[in-house]
Amino acid sequence: MVKEFPSISWARYADDGIAHCVSLKQAKYLKRRLQEQFATYGLELNLEKTRIVYCKDDDRKGNHEHTSFDFLGYTFRPRLAKNKYGKFFVSFLPAMGGKAKKAIRKEVRSWKLQFKTDKDLWDIANMFNNKIQGWINYYTHFYKSEIYDALRYINSRLIYWVRRKYKKRNSRKRAEHWLGEIATRERNLFAHWKFGILPTAG
Repeated sequence: MVKEFPSISWARYADDGIAHCVSLKQAKYLKRRLQEQFATYGLELNLEKTRIVYCKDDDRKGNHEHTSFDFLGYTFRPRLAKNKYGKFFVSFLPAMGGKAKKAIRKEVRSWKLQFKTDKDLWDIANMFNNKIQGWINYYTHFYKSEIYDALRYINSRLIYWVRRKYKKRNSRKRAEHWLGEIATRERNLFAHWKFGILPTAG
C-alpha cells in the first residue's frame, strides 16, 4: 500500500484492513490489485468479507449494495447526528456493533454468576470490574447508548445471583429491589453502576 498506493488512506489490525477510496472505480481497481498481490504469495482474499462499501451520508446520497461494515467491534453506517447548532443530519459514523453485544452477553453468561453463591457482592465486583470497565472504555467513544443493553444484561445476571443466594429474595422483584438499594448507596461498587446503568430500587 505504501509503495503502490501512497494516496489511499488505510488502516490495518491483524488480518483486517480498511482502505478509503475516492471512487467506485478506484475501489474496484484496488481490490483487483490486492487479489493479484495476494496470489503471488499463495494467499487469497476472503471474498465474503472483502467488500466495497459506500459511505452514505447527507453529502453522498447515492445507492450501493453495501452501506455498512464492521471493524474492531464497531459497525460503521449512516446515522443521525446533530451539529453544534442543534440541527440533525445524516453522517457515516461508528457505534458498538451487534456482534460485540452478543460477545459480551456470551462472556457474561460464561461467568456463571448463579453458581457463585459462596461469594458476596463485593467479591463479584472485584472479580469482574476490570473487564466491565474495559468494555465501557472501549465502546463508549461513539454513540455510548449502544452499550446500555449489554450492561443491563449484567444487572439481570446479578439479580439472578441474588435470587439463588438469598431465599428471602428469590422473586425477581424482591431481588431487583434489594440490588437497586445497594446500587443507590454503593454506586461505585460496579463499573457499570458508576457509569449510570443501575438496577431499579422501585
